[in-house]
Amino acid sequence: MDRLPCVLTIAGSDSGGGAGIQADLKTITMLGGYGASVITALTAQNTAAVTGIHAPSAKFVALQLKTVLDDIAVDAAKTGMLFSAPIIEAVAALLKKKTFPLVVDPVCVATSGGKLLQDDAVEAVVDRMFPLADLLTPNIPEAELFTGMEIKSREDILLAGKLLLKMGPKAVLIKGGHADSLAVTDWFMKPGADPIPFMQRRVDTDCTHGTGCTLSSAIATGLAKGLDLGAAILRGQEYLNMALRAGYRLGEGGGPPNHLAPWIKERARADVLASVDDLGRRLAARPGLRDMLPGGRANVAVAVPFADCLQDVAGFSGGFITTVRGRVDVVGYPEFGASVRAASLLLSARRVRPEIHCAMTLSGGGALLGALKALDMGTAWMDWDGRPDYVNGASGAFEEWGGLDALKALPDAERVRVLGDPGGLGRESVVYLMATDMAELLVFLRGIADELTENPGEV
Repeated sequence: MDRLPCVLTIAGSDSGGGAGIQADLKTITMLGGYGASVITALTAQNTAAVTGIHAPSAKFVALQLKTVLDDIAVDAAKTGMLFSAPIIEAVAALLKKKTFPLVVDPVCVATSGGKLLQDDAVEAVVDRMFPLADLLTPNIPEAELFTGMEIKSREDILLAGKLLLKMGPKAVLIKGGHADSLAVTDWFMKPGADPIPFMQRRVDTDCTHGTGCTLSSAIATGLAKGLDLGAAILRGQEYLNMALRAGYRLGEGGGPPNHLAPWIKERARADVLASVDDLGRRLAARPGLRDMLPGGRANVAVAVPFADCLQDVAGFSGGFITTVRGRVDVVGYPEFGASVRAASLLLSARRVRPEIHCAMTLSGGGALLGALKALDMGTAWMDWDGRPDYVNGASGAFEEWGGLDALKALPDAERVRVLGDPGGLGRESVVYLMATDMAELLVFLRGIADELTENPGEV
């Protein structure tokens, strides 16, 4: 097989496995690199606290680094917890002649609050490591520590970036995870260039143990694979965002991001296609389905875990049609990226209701709406007339905007099982039935069919 790019991490060990060397190596591996390591400190650590730190001698840290560099071609490196001034001096002396990009994550405090950098090491980090950094990645508290200023606004971040650049790094990424905002904005700054905001949707989770380690390792892996800094940052952000969405409770404190998220997502793709095929066969054979379908073509949309684009959502390449003989036929085959309207609606709704994994287009006619009301299936309507000028009816644009707009302001959005499209000129009114999985979708459809049979004309 082709050689994997080698990424070297120089950092502390986390016995809880969520941060430090452990997070770095998981990230590097998941993103297609080969991880080598130099351990600067051993921590007794779990999700709730750092209970102890034992550091090897600076001489032994230097021996680890020299031994790796003497034998292995390193394509990029990152530093994390460096702990003490002597260790920083030893590492900096050996990295002075590096021929690979270096990401410096100036780790000072663990997510749980444990102190990871000795007081006398702060000056050493600035004097010895910052000038070696191709990219410096402080969070807001770290940027405040190194600049001596309080950061409360965008203007403060930009000023802090300028001050940090004067300390020697080629570029700075100030991470915005600590800011109080709906989106997370990381500000990328280089000398002589305008600041660039890199934005990602904020994930509502306390599984943030090791996020800085994960991001810096992901960026270093991108650089090792030949990406430029901007592309490596964006790719790293996307990986971290997915890992946060997949985060899970591990102990009593905040859990880690789930570094396996891309593997989990990829592994699910074949199962999703098979389940869509099975769903189509079941639905086509279900009595009463034709009474639920709109006059135009209907489809299903089924998402893989952590879906965030149309290619993560499967449907039928042709969808469902009602024949002249009153039968329902499935047209085409299961395919990712099909069912654009239903998939766009599903992705939009998942931003508020991430537990929703499938949706199906149904008629927006009075009989079906009556059945939904009788079954107490909460319905929210998208605002066709109130859509912004940039949102049209093509390629799922209205569904992408409308689903989120209809749900985000509702205090009881978790009760909504149906999102409605009122239609417009040349557009049929339809509704989208949403479910957490396909078994639940079939139960909902069975209930609607039974209600329609019992009350076929009820409005």
